[in-house]
Amino acid sequence: MPAILFESQYNPPAAFFAELLGAEALYLEAHDNYRKQTYRNRCLILTAQGVQPLTVPVIDGNRSEKVLTSAIEIDYRQNWVHRHWRTLQTAYGGSPYFEYYADYLHDIYVQKPSLLFELNLSLLRLQLRCLRLRLPIHLTPEYYPSPTPVSLLDRRDWLTPKAAAPAEPDRTSVRPYRQTFGKDFVPGLSILDLLFTQGPAAGSFLT
Repeated sequence: MPAILFESQYNPPAAFFAELLGAEALYLEAHDNYRKQTYRNRCLILTAQGVQPLTVPVIDGNRSEKVLTSAIEIDYRQNWVHRHWRTLQTAYGGSPYFEYYADYLHDIYVQKPSLLFELNLSLLRLQLRCLRLRLPIHLTPEYYPSPTPVSLLDRRDWLTPKAAAPAEPDRTSVRPYRQTFGKDFVPGLSILDLLFTQGPAAGSFLT
């Protein structure tokens, strides 16, 4: 299977990781322009009230001129780390494996990396280890137009958190598992949902 090209994502959906099965490498797009309302700075989790987005506030994300995603700074003037962590604790504190991963995850948040790209990369490396997915991560040396000029499976912006977009990739690439809330399986959630509920067995639900 060829290497796969994805944009940087914040706690990506499980389908992101299912695409990496069998891939020889993961390339992260380091030269794309930042886009709002994407998984670049948000993820979806399941709470008692239903699906809830967690969004990392960024500086200059609303400017009209283009800014590289890799240069976008996190806005720590907002106490988002505390809010995200409290929300994760409330949603998953009673799940079987929250405490199993909590310290590793919390250590990344409290480091307060200045760039969104750095935060996403640190979280991604942790999640790959938790899923026992061993593949090299490369950053693109330049922007690759579509179709890519090199042998890469282009999955940039293949997944979207927009409500109008169907979560079809999850229906075929992630096997349903028991979630914390509700009786019906909810697709499209962050990999954190799968890890907190299934622990070391999480990788077996990626197909």
